[in-house]
Amino acid sequence: MGDTYEVVCIGRVGVDIYPTEIGVPLEQVTTFGKFLGGSATNVSVAAARYGRRSAIITRTGDDPFGRFVRATLDDLGVDTDFVGTDPWLPTPVTFCEIFPPDDFPLYFYRYPQAPDLRIEVPDLPLAEIAEAGVYWSTLTGLSAEPSRQSHLAAWRVRGRRRFTILDLDYRPMFWKSEADATRQAEIALAQCTVAVGNREECRVAVGESDPHRAAEALLERGVELAIVKQGPKGVLAMTADESVEVPAMTVTVVNGLGAGDAFGGAVCHGLLSGWGLDRLLRFANAAGALVASRLECSTAMPTQDEVDALLDGARS
Repeated sequence: MGDTYEVVCIGRVGVDIYPTEIGVPLEQVTTFGKFLGGSATNVSVAAARYGRRSAIITRTGDDPFGRFVRATLDDLGVDTDFVGTDPWLPTPVTFCEIFPPDDFPLYFYRYPQAPDLRIEVPDLPLAEIAEAGVYWSTLTGLSAEPSRQSHLAAWRVRGRRRFTILDLDYRPMFWKSEADATRQAEIALAQCTVAVGNREECRVAVGESDPHRAAEALLERGVELAIVKQGPKGVLAMTADESVEVPAMTVTVVNGLGAGDAFGGAVCHGLLSGWGLDRLLRFANAAGALVASRLECSTAMPTQDEVDALLDGARS
């Protein structure tokens, strides 16, 4: 592919301040770890871990956390040429509580607005977006201006090229109302060829939480591939001609917050590799399971050898 990026992501970035003490309420935690975070950023890191040429379009604050973000992205092999700096807004931080196996409350500090929602059309590397093997964006990017107009401009220049992916990533605290998120999801789905989301995100986007009905509704909105994550019940992928469902992998969960982003990065890798849906879903499930068994998100993203080893162990 020459100098073309294999994966370009746009969206959230920040610093995760995660407790190193498991099962302890945040008000009682005394020790924390500092990690690179943000959903789209994590996906770009995950793709880079598979050797993909990856870039993230985002913004940080002009502060020490912003410098940490850039340095960590460099260390993890993600191109930072499209990481802007906001002169006024601080780099977001996110705290969580860790109560395995399935309770991980998140506390976002993105006020008065996150720099990554201040991405403007002139900030966009339009040629790179148009030519990328995979272009990954999130529903959250449509939750505020000027980010919303920038996302629409990027989709226009890309023109529904293959592997234009929408992560249905829905966090209610980022939206004025759920109805607003639903309206923007309908607009976004018409611009994309792949949609990825869990059952609740599908309910917000298309009004369906049953996996098969949700996948069918996503296809009706115009995407070519719909992937519905079902947590411990596995994952479903559907096209106009094929429907594949695979079970979840069993691991000892430490922190489930990065599993979806690991899944997303693995989907990017599998699509670019030309894998069939069964192999792609099993690989992505395993990648998500590995990250769920680790504390952090971005720096926990696995290599292909690690994912293959987990799959081989499950088959033996």
